[in-house]
Amino acid sequence: MVTRDDALAMDAADPLASMRDEFAIDDDGRIYFDGNSLGRLPFATLGRIEQVVVNEWARTLIGSWEHWIDLPVSVGDLLGTTLLGARPGEVVVGDSTTVNLYKLASAALDLRPDRRVIVTDTGNFPTDRYVFEGLAAARGLELRLFDADPVDGPDGDSLGAALRATAADGSDVALVSLSHVSYTSAAIADMPVLTWLAHEAGALALWDLSHSVGSVPMSLTDAGVDLAVGCTYKYLNGGPGAPAFSYVRSELQSVLRQPIWGWFGSTDQFEMGPWYAAAPGIRQQVVGTPNVIGLVSVEEGVRLLARAGLEALRAKSVALTSLCIDLADSWLAPLGFSVASPRDAGRRGSHVSLRHPDARTICELLIESAGVVPDFRAPDLVRIGLAPAYTRFVDVWDGLDRVRGLA
Repeated sequence: MVTRDDALAMDAADPLASMRDEFAIDDDGRIYFDGNSLGRLPFATLGRIEQVVVNEWARTLIGSWEHWIDLPVSVGDLLGTTLLGARPGEVVVGDSTTVNLYKLASAALDLRPDRRVIVTDTGNFPTDRYVFEGLAAARGLELRLFDADPVDGPDGDSLGAALRATAADGSDVALVSLSHVSYTSAAIADMPVLTWLAHEAGALALWDLSHSVGSVPMSLTDAGVDLAVGCTYKYLNGGPGAPAFSYVRSELQSVLRQPIWGWFGSTDQFEMGPWYAAAPGIRQQVVGTPNVIGLVSVEEGVRLLARAGLEALRAKSVALTSLCIDLADSWLAPLGFSVASPRDAGRRGSHVSLRHPDARTICELLIESAGVVPDFRAPDLVRIGLAPAYTRFVDVWDGLDRVRGLA
């Protein structure tokens, strides 16, 4: 059994231990297990925001747009090349995840006008399913939902059956969209295989990376991904409401036309011409005036993770979640908890879900009286988010010790 001293020794040997000092952490007595919903504030972001507000906005005013205007693409390039395995010019930062999902899904459907089906799984994140439901209703399409394993997530068999539900070759499917990491169980989907299956059916593949970016290594290029979206306020620590990102594979950019034709996505926005002409490349995905403070916050968060190295972050994530599962098995299983995340570390993202019939009440008590901040997911999950940039091994030990003290 791992002791608290063992956990402290793991922290002492952790090559990423000093990263914690780069975040604003006011109360070491509170254990934060919700970085998979909202990441902590990096000190570098505070300094960068002050620079933008005091030195740029206050002093140079509109003149600062000379360098602000390129932020959606430059921050996108930093994010894409360091954390997504994308090529330069394939990622742009702006708008929300939901808006980006709508734009890319709509554009993808336009590329498959003779196909009538959108495929996703019933366990996908609600905003994804709602966007596809709305698109299907507006266009007279079928939204085909399939049931994936609640712990292990979508696999080749479940997706393959959904693709072949009405046509043996899947030729009626226009778009397949899945989450890389399940927001409930933390299961990592096999992106290359599932993308290949979508392509075999002639469909486009759109991935939601919100629960994996910054914690799980990936290569969108090698996986053959067509399109992707993701948020930046979880493991990237971009802050509440930080702008999301869109990925469009280079080979699709000349034919893909997203539906919101804003002036920032036009060829020459300051020409103020009478008709819209789409900008070449990824810039077409920009719509309106960029959120400058949000963009620089994302940039600082990405820089911090890129400096640490995604492989090192992943190694610590695996160690943290493995410790969490070991302690849950020893301490919490006799109290009615069960692990609702994959036990194979290679199939698990950076959170652990614990199932309990009184999960909602347990989460409320942990926050109100035990100084532990997890989150609840209906109907019966306590999610333990373990952001490797700042979560310590002793936090896992102390946090689960407090859980067993309440249960």
